[in-house]
Amino acid sequence: MTEPRFLADEMLGSLARWLRIMGYDAEYARDMRDDDILRQAVDEERMLLTRDRELASRAGDRGILLQGDDAIGHLEAVVRRFDLTFDEERTRCALCNRQLVPMSVEEAAPRVPPRVLERHREFLTCPSCGRVYWKGTHWTGICGHVGEAVRRARTNSGPR
Repeated sequence: MTEPRFLADEMLGSLARWLRIMGYDAEYARDMRDDDILRQAVDEERMLLTRDRELASRAGDRGILLQGDDAIGHLEAVVRRFDLTFDEERTRCALCNRQLVPMSVEEAAPRVPPRVLERHREFLTCPSCGRVYWKGTHWTGICGHVGEAVRRARTNSGPR
């Protein structure tokens, strides 16, 4: 079975970012008409994630309706539905969804604050937007957020 690819509608931009951090291909449909969103989901073989009941219905088997405003709950529902796992080595760019590539300390040096360079030796960059990533103090919080969603997905058996 091929790995799921996602398309999050305008109401679920943060969910797209969390899925990217987990290592999944998750595009974000921003400022798009519903017909264009549906076409992209079909053309690119993506599962449409939406809070819009009508859009989910129009997407048929390709549409996943997520309810409520709970970001962890949305991630939990998608993790449960597709049995997703968190693989830190596959994290994608949170901004543009491209796969990250390693970069040397020398390459990172002019692009990160000096204090970061003093504390970290491993860096990743996005080949598309150029953003530089490292596992700083925020990484613990990120792992906690994702870990909570995965834990809830594994322990709660009912749909969300």
